[in-house]
Amino acid sequence: MGLVAAVRARDLRAFEQLYRRYQPRLTRFVGTLLRSPALVEEVVNDTLMVLWQKAGDFTGASRLSTWLFAIAYRKALRARSRLPEVQESDAELAELPDAATTDAALSRDRTRAALQRAMAGLSADHRAVVDLTYFHEIGYREIAEILGCPVDTVKTRMFHARRHLRRAMAGELADWI
Repeated sequence: MGLVAAVRARDLRAFEQLYRRYQPRLTRFVGTLLRSPALVEEVVNDTLMVLWQKAGDFTGASRLSTWLFAIAYRKALRARSRLPEVQESDAELAELPDAATTDAALSRDRTRAALQRAMAGLSADHRAVVDLTYFHEIGYREIAEILGCPVDTVKTRMFHARRHLRRAMAGELADWI
């Protein structure tokens, strides 16, 4: 019996396994859409509660991750519309590593911070497409299903997001976008 079927049967251990598997990925994704860590946590927990409460609604027509990301996306949009946008401080965007960090790790951290600052300039829809593509390795068709839009819309959003990121990260970093 698969984990989803076990969750349907109210197997708490199966739910815990799925929670541990998807909570970090959903947190990362929702974090690209919302600025408040508390709100991110709330949306992720609400999403995973849907899994517990409505596992029977999952038909298997798509992957479980697609179903969960779609739920998280809709919940994040609703949460964002209810509350004013909370702005991140520069310290949150680019925390500097401690002195014991190697040069390679320091370079990686600076690159990550630069990418996060550049992504902060994107709309939530563009950030979602970039995050799902690059950090979750999800294809355009599946992203379209998650976001509830046509594949061509996903492609257009990615085109504009890449253009923005290239401008925001001018120089060497822009070459890999």
